[in-house]
Amino acid sequence: MPVQLLGAGEIRALAAELEVTPTKKLGQNFVVDANTVRKIVQVAGVRAGERVVEVGPGLGSLTLAILETGASVTAVEIDHRLAARLPQTAAAHGVAPDALTVVDADALRVRELPGDPTVLVANLPYNVSVPVLLHFLESFPYLERGVVMVQAEVGERLAAPAGSKIYGAPSVKAAWYGAWRLAGTVSRQVFWPVPNVDSVLVAFRRDAQPRGSEELRRRTFALVDAAFQQRRKMLRQALSGVLGGSAAAASALLEAAGVAATARGEELSVQDFVRIAEIVGPA
Repeated sequence: MPVQLLGAGEIRALAAELEVTPTKKLGQNFVVDANTVRKIVQVAGVRAGERVVEVGPGLGSLTLAILETGASVTAVEIDHRLAARLPQTAAAHGVAPDALTVVDADALRVRELPGDPTVLVANLPYNVSVPVLLHFLESFPYLERGVVMVQAEVGERLAAPAGSKIYGAPSVKAAWYGAWRLAGTVSRQVFWPVPNVDSVLVAFRRDAQPRGSEELRRRTFALVDAAFQQRRKMLRQALSGVLGGSAAAASALLEAAGVAATARGEELSVQDFVRIAEIVGPA
């Protein structure tokens, strides 16, 4: 039989059965609108036969929308009660037994994903959204693209271009892996409980070729962290601790990389940071 999605009443009933009280700590604002979860899956371009990883499936509303396409899902869930209940919910809604694999674990500690999924689709809470995304992109090179629903502040920062007011370290680190874009807004009313912040969809596609080695990535990210540790500071000062130990030494290295020593981190693209890291060389 075709996969049936969860309705709002059923989601509340499941929460009551499991004695799950949505908590701010875990970002448990459950999506109770079928059109919204279908929209997320459509924006992600999920196709039959693909393997998708979902982080934090919760009660399964988005999970079922992914499975409805004929794709298979590896679901990573930190809440043991939800992880244990999800296969039962899926089976009761028409999902074939081999289409869903549940990993009962903290997403930030996961090092292997069954099925080597190529697509990431998730509804991520504010406090872990950026760390989870960066961890998954670093750890699982076979992830090619994805769409995540996050708080608007997070999504806008991930997709921000260099030089914009909200551009920061997450923007640069995300750009190391590929291109990011805002892909739609989400009404507060589709959540239970209704949050007091706006949400957006943000989409990414990994670059066809890696930007550099893991060692270069680590050097680049160290520069990014130093550059944004104190915003609006000139690079010759902000990077002096990691570029030679003085403003003069930092200035010489920055100029060798073709970057103005008086520029600020907010002005630099990921390519700029990579050029500096290449000039610096291995520690």
